[in-house]
Amino acid sequence: MSKKTLFSLLSFATLLIFACTLPSSKPEANDPNIIFTAAAETASSQLTQIAMDSLQTETPPSQPPPLAPSFTPNAPTAISTESNCDKAAFVKDVTVPDGTIFTPNEPFTKTWRVKNIGTCTWTTGYALVFDGGAQLGGASPQPLTANVAPGETIDISVNLSAPATDGSYTGNWQIKNATGVLFAKIYVQIKVGDAVFAVTSVQDLDAYYISGRGAALTAKITANKAGEVEYHWILRESGQADIAITIEKIAFSSAGTEEVSYLWSACPHAGSFTAYLYIDDPNHQEFGQADFNCP
Repeated sequence: MSKKTLFSLLSFATLLIFACTLPSSKPEANDPNIIFTAAAETASSQLTQIAMDSLQTETPPSQPPPLAPSFTPNAPTAISTESNCDKAAFVKDVTVPDGTIFTPNEPFTKTWRVKNIGTCTWTTGYALVFDGGAQLGGASPQPLTANVAPGETIDISVNLSAPATDGSYTGNWQIKNATGVLFAKIYVQIKVGDAVFAVTSVQDLDAYYISGRGAALTAKITANKAGEVEYHWILRESGQADIAITIEKIAFSSAGTEEVSYLWSACPHAGSFTAYLYIDDPNHQEFGQADFNCP
């Protein structure tokens, strides 16, 4: 039942009651209007109760949802845990491959080649620092020897010495930037015991053109004990096949360093080349690089 209908019924009942109960004269005891008036009052009371019950049980009209707030709270901002400024990629072990065997107390130089893949230039304010494990007598910190722009590579070396006791050793190192933040995890891993003959490093690799003669190639090879080393030079030009020079040999009477050289007089044409030294035996490993130009 609607509210409008209930209101009409209540109004009608009220008028009816007033119409029937207005005194015109004192009623007689057997006046039939007394019965009618009582009936009207009863009807009025019933209608009023019905209306009240209806108002209490009638389903209220659905209310519109509350208005959404007129602003959106700021979402938490994700903060990167690693900066893009200082990032490095390991390229290769230039010297001392993992598992190289040394005799007790034998000195050696470990060299890593790393590439700057970040957005900041590494300056000489950056340094190689020891970061746990076996330090092997290495100096720390050790400043970088040159600036390294994004996209460039650098060979980082540290002079070390094998421990006096046989066993396996790993030393962890990192680069520290000018504000003290560490990045670029690298390591050296060696064994100490009865050494197998091996080339432990190739240093001072150089290449330069001598007018009218060709490209002079030089390097210093270090071996850990007496033995014979077989090696050859590799010359590379961007987009071209490698040029491999004939294998040569050099004998070591004991642990130490020997210098090797080669004059390449067969420049095929003018251009930029890079020279590498490959140790065929015993290492089967490529070392170093040096750029030069053929006129």
